[in-house]
Amino acid sequence: MLLNLEQILGPAREHGFAVGGFNVTESTMFKAVAEQAEADKAPMIVQVSPNEFQFAEREQYLYFTARLRRSENPFVLHYDHGKTFEGCVRAVQAGFTSVMFDGSHLPYEENVRLTRKVAEMAHAAGVSVEGEIGSVGETADFERGIIEDMVYSTPEEACRFVRDTGIDALAVSVGTVHGLLPKGFVPCLQQELLKEIAFRTEVPLVLHGGSGTPEEQVAEACKNGISKVNISSEFKCAYYRRVRRFIEENPAVVSPTKVLSGGVEEVKRVVHTKLAVFGSVGKAGYYGNGAVG
Repeated sequence: MLLNLEQILGPAREHGFAVGGFNVTESTMFKAVAEQAEADKAPMIVQVSPNEFQFAEREQYLYFTARLRRSENPFVLHYDHGKTFEGCVRAVQAGFTSVMFDGSHLPYEENVRLTRKVAEMAHAAGVSVEGEIGSVGETADFERGIIEDMVYSTPEEACRFVRDTGIDALAVSVGTVHGLLPKGFVPCLQQELLKEIAFRTEVPLVLHGGSGTPEEQVAEACKNGISKVNISSEFKCAYYRRVRRFIEENPAVVSPTKVLSGGVEEVKRVVHTKLAVFGSVGKAGYYGNGAVG
């Protein structure tokens, strides 16, 4: 069942759980996350970032959409962190049912102008749009534990941004960091700020930088207004660690099914753990046959 973002996040917001957004690069990771969602009967958002989108041929996304559409489990195919209008257009043309325009690095008025432009284009095709206000932190120095560019979202600006753009979901900055966390850094989510933003806005909220964030904090955030949590680095690290170990221990084995199978198991293990933290295991029953296309 292939839904758009508005359709999959509506029940999550209503019933107080979050849907996991898992970034995949190629078909092996895609197969692992999709199969685990089906095994857990959990709604899922399969995500692709711009560099991942450019890495693959368009035909890969024809396979992704066909595979998700024939499943009885609810899925979304989402273009994550789009930085240009043209990139979002290409994703819609490739069959994505949701796109994000990330203008968080731009002045407010320019962020609004471009996000609204994307929303108007995407909505005409039945595709949902995620925007971002504030700035999720980035690792500047892994060894020294330095974070840069973290700017917390404010309730006032969040409310205004949703109204000015017409988006369907809003990514907020409340203390998380993109990618691998630097040594010694432990995120501390601003739960009271999150609750105030959730109270003031009328769309589901998104937590970026879910990898490595303490699970008890993420679980609390899902109760305080987060309806979507993004995960990428954490399950990819588990995948590559397992594959690397297998290659080191079995240098003569060249069969991809043998080399990669352990990595697939690791992906499924991490995904299952995260889905439980988000409270989405067993929640597929909340979704009827409202598929897109």
